[in-house]
Amino acid sequence: MGRIAATFKELKKKNRKALIVYLTAGEPSLKKNKELIFSFERDGVDLVELGVPFSDPLADGAVIQEASLRALKRHTNLAKILALVKEVRKKSEIPILLMSYLNPILQFGLEKFARRARSSGVDGLIVPDLPPDEGTEVSSLMRRSGLDLVYLLAPTSDEKRRRLVGRASRGFIYYVSLTGVTGARKSLPKRLKECLLLAKNSTRLPVCVGFGISNPRQAKTAARMADGVIVGSAIVRALLFRRRMPASQFSRRFVRPFARALGKVR
Repeated sequence: MGRIAATFKELKKKNRKALIVYLTAGEPSLKKNKELIFSFERDGVDLVELGVPFSDPLADGAVIQEASLRALKRHTNLAKILALVKEVRKKSEIPILLMSYLNPILQFGLEKFARRARSSGVDGLIVPDLPPDEGTEVSSLMRRSGLDLVYLLAPTSDEKRRRLVGRASRGFIYYVSLTGVTGARKSLPKRLKECLLLAKNSTRLPVCVGFGISNPRQAKTAARMADGVIVGSAIVRALLFRRRMPASQFSRRFVRPFARALGKVR
């Protein structure tokens, strides 16, 4: 059993929900990313998503787009990100997923990426621009390499699509709470409960909700309906203005409140 499946199994046993936090790799630096991952784990984060910076991130809002551009200017690339994960693995077993558009992976080489990702300690992969009906080759390769390929499920998906995503995904389903791009929102979608119920009825995998979760209150509400919540833009935005803050202090101030809302820490 891989780290992702084992984590969700343990959470289910404890009747807890997963807290997944996104970081743009290389923002503000790979060294700071490593320090943040260790701090996040201590403060109740269950899984970490590392965003691979790309020049045309269509699914991402302004906050993550700008973070990606800053990381690219620092020459952040897949090879360096895989090296970062390998460094993290010396001290931590927290599940790590890479969130990457298809282009950087193809440029790196599919087989080379799968081999290097697994040997570096990557557990899963999220590719926003790879639909499940076009991802057979990638899915097959990742599965043989022991990497969980997590697909996104939109609120506009019909039953046929929901079942396709449920069959194709490994690890968990990434439910996109709203149409459009990533970014913090003032409120959760009104039909979130209904849509999540439909999603959960279409798969045996955990269903985690992301896009638009901007504060602990929203996270707590979403966690009542889902198996986990994914927080991205809110953390990336906070980090932009506090890049000099020590990782442990940043985590206590901006990440620990989400963990507290989910009942993971006091």
